[in-house]
Amino acid sequence: MKNITMLKRLITTLMLVLISSSVWAEFSFLKQEPQVLPVDQAYLFNFDQKGNALSLNWQMPEAGYYLYQDRFSVKIEGDAELGELLYPEGTPHFDDFFGEQQVYFDQVSLTLPIKQAANNTELTITYQGCLDKVLCYPPTKQKVLLSAVAANDGILELDTPAKAAAPATEQDSLAALLGEGHLALVLLTFFGLGILLAFTPCVFPMYPILTGIIAGQGDKLSTGRAFTLSMVYVQGMAITYSALGLVVASAGLKYQAALQHPAILIGLSVLFVVLSLSMFGVYNLQLPEKWQNKLNQASNNQKGGSFGGVLVMGLLSGLVASPCTTAPLSGALIYVAQSGDLVLGGLALYALSMGMGLPLLLLGTSGGKLLPRAGMWMEVIKHVFGFLLIAVAIMMLTRIWTGVVADLLWAVWGIAFIAYLFHENRKTTFSAMQSVRYALLAVGLLGAVGYGAQSFIKQEQVHAGPEFIRVKSLDDINAQVAKAQAQGKPVMLDLYADWCIACKEFEVKTFPKDEVMQRLNKMVVLQADMTPNDDIDIAVQEHYEVLGLPTILFFDAQGNELSGQRVTGFMNADKFARHLDTILD
Repeated sequence: MKNITMLKRLITTLMLVLISSSVWAEFSFLKQEPQVLPVDQAYLFNFDQKGNALSLNWQMPEAGYYLYQDRFSVKIEGDAELGELLYPEGTPHFDDFFGEQQVYFDQVSLTLPIKQAANNTELTITYQGCLDKVLCYPPTKQKVLLSAVAANDGILELDTPAKAAAPATEQDSLAALLGEGHLALVLLTFFGLGILLAFTPCVFPMYPILTGIIAGQGDKLSTGRAFTLSMVYVQGMAITYSALGLVVASAGLKYQAALQHPAILIGLSVLFVVLSLSMFGVYNLQLPEKWQNKLNQASNNQKGGSFGGVLVMGLLSGLVASPCTTAPLSGALIYVAQSGDLVLGGLALYALSMGMGLPLLLLGTSGGKLLPRAGMWMEVIKHVFGFLLIAVAIMMLTRIWTGVVADLLWAVWGIAFIAYLFHENRKTTFSAMQSVRYALLAVGLLGAVGYGAQSFIKQEQVHAGPEFIRVKSLDDINAQVAKAQAQGKPVMLDLYADWCIACKEFEVKTFPKDEVMQRLNKMVVLQADMTPNDDIDIAVQEHYEVLGLPTILFFDAQGNELSGQRVTGFMNADKFARHLDTILD
């Protein structure tokens, strides 16, 4: 009994520390930056033609990246005669993927002699590199346009130099990986990317849902059953995520807007609130007795939640994550849309889903060991997870209601949660630790109240950012691009929606930063609000073949879209500034 009391106090103290710190952080979510750069940022490519010599240059700004000496190739698409590609001396390197190789770290410049070439002859430059001991990128292609070189001619005076084609973006590289890579490498890559996505805000709502399921099993829960329930939940999520992705790619549905319709979001929020009530003991959530008996027999007559019910929760949870567009998701969707290969695309999406589900699986299985088995403390744990399910409902609603309403919802939730813990703390024996918990509760309460109050104050303190020109239709976009062309400026078009989480991250964490603003000031910045999802919005999405939001498009100073430079999914300020540099160069 004494051990249970000590455990009870320890968990309560840790919980209160977590709550008070998270309130002061204004409900910020855990952020984990991916360690692997998109291929266009890992290898910055440019070229320079001086007469009959073409210089091909790559820079690797981050440590650990290298290019293979024997993976460079040049393909002529037009009228030209070239000499042999001239390489500088490489560095010997033992590669985990290909063994002993000659490679280039940091930067490399190759020289290609041009014997003769017609004006605007197109060359395709192919190269491949790796991040040491992490992964290898698929072969990457760049397009180069040559100026005219006459046979036996000397150095020519060049006209305005041609620009390199836009480097492939991360989603394009992943789509290429699906088309060219081995099945094992494809699945392993997408599984690893899924693990990274597991620590993004889109997946966070699944954690309290799963822990609530585990907590609801009571004192009959074994480690084996905790693992099985977690696996069933993850499989449900993976089925929904993969199936929706295939439907989107093959049928061209604008699934984000459909799943983010206010009626659906409110319906899901109500569902999670109803589920939370079962954690508070308002009712017992179970299937009809006849069905329950059959499922109990299939699961060794264990009482509590059924596998069928957990599977349904997993299927619904897949709807929570599916609207979030990321580079891996976009890559798989692009591949399916272009190739029609539903099998490989589906396997990639499934591997991505299972990677996202791995931390959930570990959490659910360990929950079976960590959670108390019996006693009043188990009731407290269930109530805590009831609050977490309500938090999921609020997260869904904040995709509809932003600003003051969203802040007040979180403040009310925080005050209610702290009041509940205050009530439970009163039941414990008076001690120094009880006083510490009271102090932590007071800090948390002040933080929650302050959070709600500052939502009114910050109404006039809107995040400084670029002065977007608002556009609606294709005609609006074309007119603004034409104006920018007359000014000799490139264009950025931000496709935005109120329900898009990553869009809001761009608005707060990326666009207002100085390094980004300095570059955006040299461009014409447009923004189209896709929130209504009306016929005009759909026409814009279909014209530009947009698979989901956020999507940021770029046009050069001649009014041509740089399709290879599109940004899908959130990008922090430093990476986005470097991406803008490739547009402005």
